[in-house]
Amino acid sequence: MAETSACDVAIIGGGPSGLAAAMALREAGVAQVVVLEREKQAGGIPRHCGHPPFGLREFGRILSGPRYAARLVETAERAGIDIRRQHTVVALHPGGSLDLATPDGTATLQARRVILATGVRETPRSARFIGGDRPQGVINTGALQAFTYLEKQRPFARPVIIGSELVAFSALLTCRKAGMQPVAMVEANDRVTAWSPYALAPRLFGVPLLLETELIEICGSGQVGRVRLRRDNTEVLLDCDGVILTGRFVPAAELVRSSHLALDVGSGGPVVDQHGRCSDAAYFATGNLLRPVETAGWSWREGRRVGAVVAQDLAGDLPAPDRVLSIERGAHVKLTVPQRLALPRLGTGLGDFIQLRASDKAGGMISISCGDRVIWRGWRNTLPERRILIPLADLALPEGADSIRVSIED
Repeated sequence: MAETSACDVAIIGGGPSGLAAAMALREAGVAQVVVLEREKQAGGIPRHCGHPPFGLREFGRILSGPRYAARLVETAERAGIDIRRQHTVVALHPGGSLDLATPDGTATLQARRVILATGVRETPRSARFIGGDRPQGVINTGALQAFTYLEKQRPFARPVIIGSELVAFSALLTCRKAGMQPVAMVEANDRVTAWSPYALAPRLFGVPLLLETELIEICGSGQVGRVRLRRDNTEVLLDCDGVILTGRFVPAAELVRSSHLALDVGSGGPVVDQHGRCSDAAYFATGNLLRPVETAGWSWREGRRVGAVVAQDLAGDLPAPDRVLSIERGAHVKLTVPQRLALPRLGTGLGDFIQLRASDKAGGMISISCGDRVIWRGWRNTLPERRILIPLADLALPEGADSIRVSIED
């Protein structure tokens, strides 16, 4: 028979956002805060990132990823937070009941509130539809950094880096630190996905940056030997001994997809209001589970806000909404967070803004409409994967409206 226990708040995920939420709850006087971490060590993705900068906002100094993660864990445990490692949540049930797999067997945990902070993962090769052989040496950035910083191993010497999101430059730094020399960084678009100045980094390190180029085939028997690239309908072979598939993050939302909670098609995470509250009011969500992808510092700050809101909710200070207004995605909008507004109270939790991402490179004029009426227009940088924030205070929400639509104009 599964062991049954209870707590005030269970937090699923021991990364920056989950640990920050736990700290905010303890500071607000919530007694029983449990963090459920499936790995042997808590701290999240920064544990794998051996390079700075982390921690300036949180601790007032620049730290490497592993040291930053360790500081987060140390701070949480000193505050009396119960971090249960190697505890995997296998099912979410209505009202905050969780099924667990633990080192001692199965268990059930009943929480008054649950905060989902399971983060993101990179898209694997199987979901990228890359042809060719199946040799060793094809990994994502997380695996590269685990090999390098945790296992102290060098999986290859001359890899090719696929992608140019911010994490691709993290992979570049990891390679340099471990003595690996990438033979190229490959990006399918006509510019890097990260901010333009990052395009200087590969050149400074002597790594060719191949724009408007796509990977179509991986070749090798046993170990990667070369890759086939295509640009302007011309194919070329590039010798290498490894392939690092970076970015294309998706929320780690498997628990949400298999549960009763509403899932947002645009973000891939749970549907939430501006407080981070899910479709079941016992559940809240924070961090990169809500949208791919933000920095550790952003996730930490968001976690603290959501933790504070959950403490208010437990104290009876977060009233049920009078009405709920849905936020719909219009032209060129990939996702919005939140996906609904609980009225009349705005702000708190996820912040005093609507966050969105563009689905493609469109014009920079954003409009928010309610029916035929435009209630807000403004210019923003709308390149893909840019953080776009629309202040809630600027929206003149009509009385009685049940939805608004966010669009990016051509």
